[in-house]
Amino acid sequence: MTSPVVVALDVGGTGMKCALVRPEGTVVHEERHPTHADRGPEAVTEHILSIAESLAGKARADGLTPVATGIAVPGVVDELNGVAVWSANVGFRDVPLRDLAAQRLGMPAALGHDVRVGALAEARLGAGRGRRHVLFVAIGTGIAAGLVVDGTGYPGAHGAAGELGHVVVRPGGRPCGCGLLGCLEAEASAKSIGRRYAELSGDPDATAFDVATRAAAGEQLAGEVWEDAAEALAAGLLTAQALYDVGVVVLGGGLAEAGDDLLRPVRAAVTRGITFHRAPEIVRAELGDTAGCLGSALLALDHLGQE
Repeated sequence: MTSPVVVALDVGGTGMKCALVRPEGTVVHEERHPTHADRGPEAVTEHILSIAESLAGKARADGLTPVATGIAVPGVVDELNGVAVWSANVGFRDVPLRDLAAQRLGMPAALGHDVRVGALAEARLGAGRGRRHVLFVAIGTGIAAGLVVDGTGYPGAHGAAGELGHVVVRPGGRPCGCGLLGCLEAEASAKSIGRRYAELSGDPDATAFDVATRAAAGEQLAGEVWEDAAEALAAGLLTAQALYDVGVVVLGGGLAEAGDDLLRPVRAAVTRGITFHRAPEIVRAELGDTAGCLGSALLALDHLGQE
């Protein structure tokens, strides 16, 4: 057999990252496509399958052998049965995406949650490699986490594990999209940081990136908003540590691009807040936005090995 590759897709609300990945984690081909979520879930499903089929054809044309398909989507994902249970971003409700992909491409397929497969990639190939207990926290428009123990991700009983963003860290705090007040996502996500600064500064176009940049330059208001978010994030991580007792926390997503400007205050706040628990090492993710595709490929290979 020629060199095997996995067809890997990381589906987001606005765009899809797609790749052909060798079993050891080398990306040999990459593509990006719009998701077209506005066209409805049936059209999005067909779009995903068409792109996956095209990638498999590309692999064969290049003398490679596609052996499996891995797809990651946001929302609630039943990984055991391969069903996209619910996704507000894409509009999925009970879509048997794994089986549809397997039928369309004629090879085994796996379906995973976007953050949990990112966690799998960071744990095995990225910042958590060599560590047994890894918690990956993606901080972007929202906040979600993925727990990986001994190289295996934990999806939960209903495919909804890792919703760290909806742990209440400030009772009575800012309203969250889930209906509660003071959730971590409402206090420390990139979206909430930009919104909070915009409210206080009167700059309606301010983003979390602007806040980070201005805080680093010494602006007092930006610094206060940034520090407040770091404190909230640390509170969420302390709760996670009390539950999971991990060795390393890997911070990823758009907000982690701030690097040490985020890591320093979060580490300091966790150190101040830790009691009898062992403080985890807190590091920045290494794989960037390729983590979703790499993790999808790893998940597919895991399923292939179980057949």
